Amino acid sequence: MNTKDRNLIINTLTFWDNLNEIEKNLILNNITSVNYQLGEHIHSSGTDCIGVLIIKSGGIRTYILSEDGRDITLYRLSAGDICILSASCILENITFAVHIDAEVDSEAFLISTAIFEQLYRQNIYVENFAYKDTIDRFSDVMWAMQQILFMSFDKRLAIFLLKESTNTNSATLHLSHEQIAKYISSAREVVSRMLKYFANEGIVKLARGEVTLLDKTKLKKLLV
Repeated sequence: MNTKDRNLIINTLTFWDNLNEIEKNLILNNITSVNYQLGEHIHSSGTDCIGVLIIKSGGIRTYILSEDGRDITLYRLSAGDICILSASCILENITFAVHIDAEVDSEAFLISTAIFEQLYRQNIYVENFAYKDTIDRFSDVMWAMQQILFMSFDKRLAIFLLKESTNTNSATLHLSHEQIAKYISSAREVVSRMLKYFANEGIVKLARGEVTLLDKTKLKKLLV
């Protein structure tokens, strides 16, 4: 393992300084590198429990699925983030089914469920870390639900476009209407209609598989 990868692991696991040498070596000697392709299914609660993922590159999406096949995005994770829910079997109070897919080709470090559970059971700092991360993600879930239930669609779409532009540091978003619909839990037709309206207002420019933000000021005014 090179120094850069080791530092990523240590910096992500904020409980690192509260581990003894045996516990540190347990992680370093058992952590593995995994790769996921675009669209690959990574985890489903109740059917698998692969362990804790530290994302090195790419990104993953966590969502819930209804009986009729509709999904609601709970949150998305990118490089430098950690995914605890991929080891949700350790967290006894997580009883709902969570699905995790790779949004793009992704690389991550995997701490197996057995190793993480051993540390979780014997070190209070690891246990606190796991619950704190779960609570933080629950805040993301509540924000997603608040948008779906109480916000107008134009505001939800504006929030998404602005956030995505900030995260990618680019005014051009390489996303299809279908992808955007999936990320903000809507229908593609609704997204297309609102994007067309934004385009007519000079807010965005549309191309196949792309949305370019032309006037962020107008987008931000929608949030007031």
